[in-house]
Amino acid sequence: MKIIFWYLQEYVKTVDKWLLFFCSVWISLLMVLNYQWDIERVMIVGMSSRYYQFIALFTVYCCAFVVPYLFAIQFRKHVITPAPAFWLLLLFAPALFALKVSIANPLENMLQGVWGDYLTVVTTLPFKFLVVLIPLAVLYQILPTQPSFWGATVKDIRWKPYCIMLMLMIPLVIFASMQPDFLNAYPRLKQIAFIVPHTDNLPVYQLLYEISYGIDFVTIELFFRGFLLFAFVRYAGAAAILPMATFYCSIHFGKPLLECISSFLGGWILGVIAYRTQSIVGGLAVHLGIAWMMEIGGYMGNLWLGRNIA
Repeated sequence: MKIIFWYLQEYVKTVDKWLLFFCSVWISLLMVLNYQWDIERVMIVGMSSRYYQFIALFTVYCCAFVVPYLFAIQFRKHVITPAPAFWLLLLFAPALFALKVSIANPLENMLQGVWGDYLTVVTTLPFKFLVVLIPLAVLYQILPTQPSFWGATVKDIRWKPYCIMLMLMIPLVIFASMQPDFLNAYPRLKQIAFIVPHTDNLPVYQLLYEISYGIDFVTIELFFRGFLLFAFVRYAGAAAILPMATFYCSIHFGKPLLECISSFLGGWILGVIAYRTQSIVGGLAVHLGIAWMMEIGGYMGNLWLGRNIA
């Protein structure tokens, strides 16, 4: 664990303090506006078409990701060296993730009945993974980058610090599982509660759902700690971690406030670790572990309140 703290201390010492200050204030302002007006959960979700949702999400993500880079280019010129490809990547990144969030599962409305609905639920996140994976695979062939596929390597990984990080998260998850807004959102497993009267093999279908849910975190780590870090580090160095963290925080605008606030810090920590280890795998293990602990915490918390989840 000492090595992780050393990574973080060294980053704080060397990072441009004005960029750090700007990103912290900027994402705080965006959070206030989002939760004041319910931009994500009400305005965007309630839009009449996925096209409008895409445009709205693209705008939000540009605010979170592009603006910090524009600040650095305008006021901290020594931090970043933009090139023509940089500007294309700068707009491509929020566009790709807005597409990932807004795109419909091809199986949606094609299969009828309870099991059609279930199949749609458990295939949506794997489909969205492909939506992100395929363009990133193409870009990996085009752009000069590190030997591994956007940091997807286990080379020289030391697992002990990541295990300690997970253990340290247990008290926080327990605390969160006592909060009403958390219990209203978790466990995500309740999305398939409608199949309960229709099967005698419920644990199997629940496990398939949790695997599908876990795939989304592979997508997240590959995109944020992989692509947004290793594609932009050639232009901004370690400073690329900060715009990535603000972007990462913005995708949590529909989540409980505490989770959204902590995502900025979590994104920064995982970004520093990925940058120093040149790997996203340890961070992915932590992210998946926290996600499934939150599922368990949500299940146990709702059970304690007498709420039937499945």
